Amino acid sequence: MKSFGSRAAGERLERMRASAQWVAGGALGAAGFRNRGPIRPGLRDASAPRPTLTEFLRGGGRRVPTGELPVADPLDTWRRPAGRDLRATWLGHSTVLVEIGGKRILTDPVWGQRASPSRLAGPRRFHPVPVPLKALPPLDAVIVSHDHYDHLCMATVRELAKRQPELPFITSLGVGAHLEFFGVAPGNIMELDWWQAHTLRGSELRLTATPSQHFSGRGLKDRNATLWSSFVVEDGRSRVFFSGDTGLTDQYAEIRRHFGRGKAAPPFDLVMLEVGAFHPSWGDIHLGPKNALEALALLGGGALLPVHWSTFSLALHPWDEPAETLLELAPPQGVHLVMPMIGQPVAPALVDGVRPWWRSVGTRVAPAAEVLTWPRALPFPLD
Repeated sequence: MKSFGSRAAGERLERMRASAQWVAGGALGAAGFRNRGPIRPGLRDASAPRPTLTEFLRGGGRRVPTGELPVADPLDTWRRPAGRDLRATWLGHSTVLVEIGGKRILTDPVWGQRASPSRLAGPRRFHPVPVPLKALPPLDAVIVSHDHYDHLCMATVRELAKRQPELPFITSLGVGAHLEFFGVAPGNIMELDWWQAHTLRGSELRLTATPSQHFSGRGLKDRNATLWSSFVVEDGRSRVFFSGDTGLTDQYAEIRRHFGRGKAAPPFDLVMLEVGAFHPSWGDIHLGPKNALEALALLGGGALLPVHWSTFSLALHPWDEPAETLLELAPPQGVHLVMPMIGQPVAPALVDGVRPWWRSVGTRVAPAAEVLTWPRALPFPLD
């Protein structure tokens, strides 16, 4: 299937092998990328059984809402440029349109109906994307954090590359092989190792790949064949952090030290952290809401926009549990939550409260066709 993508070769593969994150094959298993930081004690509950394929096939557990979630139309707001101000529009899951320094950056764009290589099976989205791809304003760059299906959608990449043939794609080492196979011109692909940066042509906007703790793969034989990253986007005035997918890692403290502004202000004006698709046995590769708050503290604080929830059923917990847990735990910690409705553009500094928009929608038992993760067999998640 074309949606599986392509494997790296030639100079691209040589760059990957030169990375400090690359480990050759042998006693450690197949060659590929590895997480560098040690896993915190207790982060991954070894006593908690990993979810089984049967549990996913069974569905249930309030894992999907009763109907489509409410979404806002951002087009009128987008017609009024943000200028040098910071504005963000969460479009569902990990897709965010970030307006920073007069530029528009799109993170992990997924417009597909399923987070899957198949149109017939796999997690199906709860809500429509607020705007069709053809209605997007011109973009200045796209970030692809890693190659899992809920972050890298072949059809979406093809359409973006077709609509803007010169659009830069900033991604992690090795992911460029997929992008090129999907139709992105090689000259528009910038593959970064951790701590490498790319400055957009003709601007001061700088994008840096930073560490995360996750894994990669789109098929049965390419696990960890490409790198996974978080990203920092900055323009000299504003600075944004995007986690991609990650477990809790002390490398976030290193990111804080690298981008610190001193004691006067947090390093980041907006922090976008994944909070959904968590499980006790996945603590090393997914944050969940509780660990997201600890990750935010390691990063030095800042306005928190939770992502990676309320679009696909990728775990066994209730679909709205991440949001409800954050509402319970964040205020006592003094966390500045930014939780807009899907499609609602917001200036993070101006958000002064949370309206629990998701409570207007109930939950239902998830049919197997909506949650089946295909073609991978558990115990590891596809996202």
